Amino acid sequence: MPGNSKLDRLAYCAKERAGAAAMDAAAVAIAYFTALSLRLTFNEPIFGWKAAACSCAVVCAVHMAAFALCGAWRVPWRHIRMNDAPRFFAATALAAATLLVMRALLPDSAHAHLRPPYSVAVMTFFFATSAVLACRLMWRLYNEAKHAGDSMLAREELRFDNTAAARFLVGKCVMVTGAGGSIGSEIVRQVAAAGAAKVLLVERGENALYEIDRELAATRMGGRAVALMRDAGDRERMAAVFAEHRPDVLLHAAAYKHVPMVEINPEEGWRNNVEVTKTLAALAIEYGVKRFVLISTDKAVNPVSVMGKTKRAAEQAIMEAGARQDAAGTSFCAVRFGNVYGSSGSVVPLFREQIAHRGPVTVTHPEMRRYFMTVQEAVSLVLQAASRPEKAIYTLDMGESVRIVTLAERMIEAAGYRPYVDIPIVFTGVRPGEKLFEELDVSGRTCYRTDMAKIYITKQENG
Repeated sequence: MPGNSKLDRLAYCAKERAGAAAMDAAAVAIAYFTALSLRLTFNEPIFGWKAAACSCAVVCAVHMAAFALCGAWRVPWRHIRMNDAPRFFAATALAAATLLVMRALLPDSAHAHLRPPYSVAVMTFFFATSAVLACRLMWRLYNEAKHAGDSMLAREELRFDNTAAARFLVGKCVMVTGAGGSIGSEIVRQVAAAGAAKVLLVERGENALYEIDRELAATRMGGRAVALMRDAGDRERMAAVFAEHRPDVLLHAAAYKHVPMVEINPEEGWRNNVEVTKTLAALAIEYGVKRFVLISTDKAVNPVSVMGKTKRAAEQAIMEAGARQDAAGTSFCAVRFGNVYGSSGSVVPLFREQIAHRGPVTVTHPEMRRYFMTVQEAVSLVLQAASRPEKAIYTLDMGESVRIVTLAERMIEAAGYRPYVDIPIVFTGVRPGEKLFEELDVSGRTCYRTDMAKIYITKQENG
């Protein structure tokens, strides 16, 4: 990774271009000897292999000059798009034309070490063009597959056997709040696929509700989905929903999650994240919900932001509700998420948008770190928690936290660009309420291990 100085960026750029030139020279040399061998049916040329080697050096030099003139190395060599291909085609065509002119001007076989035969020059053009573009395309595919495989997590994605969780949901009425969000919509899909008798989609955003309802309507699961455009904090209207449908399971995903937004709107953050949770907890007890799962966050651990404090208060609220005498029939639990990779409003879509516009990519601080999990890991954790008996807070072991600047660099490289060279990364400063490091201790000091690998029960904290 280059430093931020101009000298470092120039050195990094020079190194990248030298690598591109070396790869292209090798591709041209292979193309030349392939063409020469085919032309001579794999026999030794009459002018000898030494002259052929000299001629190959000339061919490579002509191609390198043509690549430089056509600006072929101004684009990242590891990435090729359709609109970049003409640049390479023009370079190899210019080189072929130059070699043909040299052959015409130097017809004597004594000059064979300086120019290739006509047919070899033409075949080299086709082979070199194909080789240069193919190398870039293969590297791009490799690079994309590599990054897609680890989802930028710097660890393997955890896989869970959700069979028992699916069996738990079969035949039940399941309410999902925030059903149109990134997490809520995936919960809805998996709950419906598991065989729930009815899925109540509670979402106050009209477009988000429309999209998930339309998606389910196009499948065999559509008949079991009930689209409810409701504010989950409207007690009277939600009580009517509980009374009519009598949900067995409530998966509470509706919340405000953006630290800066909640920081400048604390009253609304408290209302939506805490008071709504209390309202739903009371209704769950009143109408006999069997299992209530609150989706919380790692920011609830030793919180400093308003958002983190509201989620910690929501956790405490459901634990207190579960301890009430009249809550004997309702079991409460919470799951703590890290940052869900690619969820709406998260840093990943922002980086993608910034990269698409060729930057700059904005990172708050060079040492900012976060825990990441995939949507599949997040939903599996929710389903596992829903089907388990413990009245507890569940945490997923997400491995080591990821430096946000490292994530930005990986995403830029995955798009085929060079961080700090093709796309700048700028640091904008830590925002109000943000920590440099989130805390997610899954050691024996703070957690109990469950029988599910990587899923832990968090010991209750004070306050």
